[in-house]
Amino acid sequence: MSHHLSGADLRSPMNDARLDLTDLFAFTVPGGRTALIMNVNPIAPTGGQAFHPDAVYRINVDTDGDQQADIAFSFVFSEPRDGQQTATVYRATGDEARAHEAAGQVIVTEAPVSFGPAPNVIEAGPYLFSAGLRSDPFFADLDGIIHDFQWTGVDWGADKNIFGLVLEMPDTELGSNPVFGVWARVSLRQNGALKSVDRGAHPSLTAYFNPENDAKTAYNEGEPAQDWETYRVPWTAVLQHTGDYEPQDAEQALRTVLPDILRFDRDQPAAYPNGRTLTDDVTSARLAMVSGGKITSDRIGPHTDLLPEFPYLGTPHPAPAG
Repeated sequence: MSHHLSGADLRSPMNDARLDLTDLFAFTVPGGRTALIMNVNPIAPTGGQAFHPDAVYRINVDTDGDQQADIAFSFVFSEPRDGQQTATVYRATGDEARAHEAAGQVIVTEAPVSFGPAPNVIEAGPYLFSAGLRSDPFFADLDGIIHDFQWTGVDWGADKNIFGLVLEMPDTELGSNPVFGVWARVSLRQNGALKSVDRGAHPSLTAYFNPENDAKTAYNEGEPAQDWETYRVPWTAVLQHTGDYEPQDAEQALRTVLPDILRFDRDQPAAYPNGRTLTDDVTSARLAMVSGGKITSDRIGPHTDLLPEFPYLGTPHPAPAG
């Protein structure tokens, strides 16, 4: 899966789907604007009827290539009441961007979350923002992957929903450098302390490369700046096993995903791994990587319910009958 079920035993972190990061996207929009999308809560709303009110959902932005956040957008939510919830969005820079707390300038205040078919689009200064239930853009033949790559032709994500966090802004809000890196994080406040329970940028890493539960937990708590030192050796071993890589070739392949920061050069078209659009076939890209090029596609194409305008994510699918 792209980043779904990234906790222990292929479950959501802390067995709470509201805390489960599923995907991260970064792409440009005509008119000199950039869109960042963070999706959480696989199979929504079954796993969680609202965003977690004690969590901080965050998109980190590295503008100078030092693997540290220079800008961070944090999303926090009110307690849900009577099927309604509001979101507040913060933009932090400097030291506040490198901490996990929601801090900095408030750019969106108490925006209503949409749990129905129509999105709530909030215009706040130069920003557009929307949060709520949307169609999951992730596409893959998961049954085929699980069953030794015997393809079924069935797209697991075709009828699934997620909770989407969509933020669009002028390019200048992300600095003058056309190249930046992004990663997402979900942290939960427990006993007065904020703990990172999920993080990631590149799709389908922890499921393939962190088979042990302790490794998944440690990864979700970690920082990208330590990724190469921490994971170079064990992940090289994984590629040697799954794709018959030579050690040097495995390390070279890993440099495209470690540290786990999605790089995006806005002077070039967005196409994974240069940013990521909602139609990029990341499942096939990861299969080709882990198999050493032996498996190049799961034969599943992108979804056709995407919107051409903000918030880009498709209309939620109706709840299954019964």
